Amino acid sequence: MMVGMLAAMSTAPLPPSSQATAVARDRGDACPGTLRLHEADDGALARVRVPGGVLTAAQAGALLDAARRLGDGALHLTSRGNVQLRGLRGGCGTELAAALDTAGLLPSPEHERVRNVVASPLSGLDGRGVRDVRPWLTALDAAVCASPAARALSGRFLFALDDGRGDTAALGADVTVRAVAGAAGEALLAVGGADEALRIAGDEAPRAALLTAEAFLQWVRESGARVWRIAELDLAPGELLRRVRGTLADHGIGSVPEPLPRDLSGPGAPVPGISGSALCVQAPLGLLTAGQWQEATEIAAGTSAGELRLTPWRGLVVPVPGLSAAEAAAALARLARTGLAADPASPWLRTGACIGRPGCAKSRSDVRADAVRGLAAAGRSPLPLYWSGCERRCGRPPGDRIDLVAAPGGGYRLTGSTAGLPPRTAVLADPDQLAAALAAITP
Repeated sequence: MMVGMLAAMSTAPLPPSSQATAVARDRGDACPGTLRLHEADDGALARVRVPGGVLTAAQAGALLDAARRLGDGALHLTSRGNVQLRGLRGGCGTELAAALDTAGLLPSPEHERVRNVVASPLSGLDGRGVRDVRPWLTALDAAVCASPAARALSGRFLFALDDGRGDTAALGADVTVRAVAGAAGEALLAVGGADEALRIAGDEAPRAALLTAEAFLQWVRESGARVWRIAELDLAPGELLRRVRGTLADHGIGSVPEPLPRDLSGPGAPVPGISGSALCVQAPLGLLTAGQWQEATEIAAGTSAGELRLTPWRGLVVPVPGLSAAEAAAALARLARTGLAADPASPWLRTGACIGRPGCAKSRSDVRADAVRGLAAAGRSPLPLYWSGCERRCGRPPGDRIDLVAAPGGGYRLTGSTAGLPPRTAVLADPDQLAAALAAITP
């Protein structure tokens, strides 16, 4: 029986996700935003950019109100710490934009799709980072919104601000700024996939990041290349860094090349629980129900910080400065009772999925239902799992993991991808047999 259900063999890996590796774009950038909605099978979709994942409690409340009044009532987190509203009714675009503008979520309509910034979500909260990156975040977002040139960036272009712990530095951003330990308060500027970085003054980090993005746009115009990401440029890594260094020098920013740190795997997502003065939870499959979102917002509103932080790993950080240990534990228990993952051992930390059916016309399966069926096996997997309805693998995080891609004839193709090891694949006909399939591709 198992022979017909499962076949394992060495083979070539799945092609990389089309969202990050195409080197020639033959159409315009159709990445959705708040003012440009995407028509999905479950209704219109809006992607609300939230730089650094930071929302005031009032902004979080405005998003919940919009989801309830205009959409499916849920808040869908993305791998860039943004929010998607799905199932939006037809013709609601003007009403939605007005509501978000009133909440301060549209500071510059011309830049609303390019405010893609991830930042270390625990920065300034747990004492682990080299510096609090919030000032960088505020300055970079303001600079992007004030730049006429930045309006031409793709909706896929990404900035990353890392407080020195190495978490967002591992996310493959186009421009990454990472704090460096030391009295000088310096930072490393990494660009695309270059092996080297530029050491710069930390106070210049936001300006240097924007200048690098503007220089990228200039190179694209000069070359006529149809690319959206820095890694897609037809430039040798050394040439790319040389050009960036020249651009910075032209604007009075000194820099020194040096190898990138080797510890780019970073700590990854915040571990569920209490970390310093923050509560950390994971949203199963990146979806928060109205009740879960409201509970988190009410907790945030009752603190001096008054904010939520969405993580690039589809989780939630709630700063709770001033709460006693008992009060923080009680607040975390409130979040756990709603179904958010507050236990470090939760299998939800090892399971992700695209939207699948019925929301996506390209999906071959209801991948989220299948992910739930395979949840117990996922919790025992040596690698995280990501379920995809087709080969595009939308929303797949970077790094080592096991891909489950719905096959045209039914079932799934599994591919285990671990750096330095040959990939192994298996064919899975029934998600209830996931444990056996995982065993077949585990070295």
